[in-house]
Amino acid sequence: MMRRAPITLILTAVLATAPAVQARDGDLDQRVQRLEQLMQSRGLMEMLTRLEQLQREVQELRGQVEVQGHTLEQLKKRQRDLYMDVDRRLQQLESGAPAAGAGGIGAPDQPSPPSAAPDAGEAGDADAVMDAAAGVDQRQQYQQALDILREGRYMQAAEAFSGFLQAHPDSAYAANAQYWLAESYYVTRQFPRALEEFRQVVETYSDSNKVADARLKVAFIHYEMEDWQAARQALDAVIADYPGTTAARLAEERLARLNREGR
Repeated sequence: MMRRAPITLILTAVLATAPAVQARDGDLDQRVQRLEQLMQSRGLMEMLTRLEQLQREVQELRGQVEVQGHTLEQLKKRQRDLYMDVDRRLQQLESGAPAAGAGGIGAPDQPSPPSAAPDAGEAGDADAVMDAAAGVDQRQQYQQALDILREGRYMQAAEAFSGFLQAHPDSAYAANAQYWLAESYYVTRQFPRALEEFRQVVETYSDSNKVADARLKVAFIHYEMEDWQAARQALDAVIADYPGTTAARLAEERLARLNREGR
């Protein structure tokens, strides 16, 4: 009987503490559950934040795509305008009518002989002081370069006109060759190079009827390069220096376009 007493006491103590242990276990489970819920809430918030960030990025990308699409459409339209302009001039040259880019721009609106491909009479004064055979050779070389340009092989045409100018810098066709060399770069939208070559027309061949055309193209290039102030100044100068001409009319049209576009 004496030995059973401690065992009984121990069992009694264990049974007495069992509810407390169970209570602690229950409290621990609740804390663990709260922590899990908290972690899940944080993860959910992070996911929501990340989702909102992705949505903003998608919206920004959509905006950029729309802007790029608009810019691309503008470039396509300008490219079409350039091609149509060149085609129109070349058709005028082929038909013998005055061509705007071939010297007709700087001339009065009244019909005048084309000058991009001078006929025998037009080049006759210069040819009179040149060897007859050399004159024919130069005309053939110039015509070959012009034919390449008409075929739309602009870079080959640029090489041909450049070669012509190197071989015949004082030719009666030099001003025309210089102009069409610049035009070849202009059509292919190589504007810095085209600007340099058109300025050569103005500076080197100041007496040529290509000067008005070249100055107008300088203004157009400033427009293409979005140098609005320089474009306006150049257009105003063309209007002032060549009143009543096709060049002045085209300059006025481009100024009106600048105004419509709010440039």
